[in-house]
Amino acid sequence: MKKVMTGFEKDRMQGWEFRVMSFIFNAVDLVKSPNRRLDTFNIQKGQTIVDWGCGTGRYLKQASELVSDKGIVYAVDIHELAVKSANKMIKKFNLKNVHPCLTDGQSVSIPTHAADVVYALDMFHMVKDTKAFLTELCRITKKDGLLYLEDGHQPRELSKEKVNNSGCWDVFEETKAYLKCKPKDRTI
Repeated sequence: MKKVMTGFEKDRMQGWEFRVMSFIFNAVDLVKSPNRRLDTFNIQKGQTIVDWGCGTGRYLKQASELVSDKGIVYAVDIHELAVKSANKMIKKFNLKNVHPCLTDGQSVSIPTHAADVVYALDMFHMVKDTKAFLTELCRITKKDGLLYLEDGHQPRELSKEKVNNSGCWDVFEETKAYLKCKPKDRTI
């Protein structure tokens, strides 16, 4: 039962689970703004950002503002309701630089080496094929780009093991909240 409720290696939530998550995030965000999360990622004007597992879109407005009209934010998710939520955020806040992308969980229509910063928050525990997932994140990330990967509902050691087994990323910093990774040297 625990695996079902927390989504371990499930890839995609059911519609009702997404709606419950949205309700909870909206309630939490009324009490504590989610904006402080992105402040630690040193996002700059003009950068290309990927919010992988964008979910309800709670970080899209701030990401859009941080990169300004000179940058791009890709809002990526495996769930159609997440893309729908991203589109609502785009319309509500007139976010012209945000581009929603539906993914199958392993590939996405973002150009190779496009992203300066990729962040995947509170979703890594749900990924079934972590090697394919991390390989795709590496493909879309610039050689000097960064990945901020939150453990989600799994132990830190398991997250690090999955990252190391991918062969794509080096963990070069850890905080209580996330792993900060850079692409390994590559010839792609």
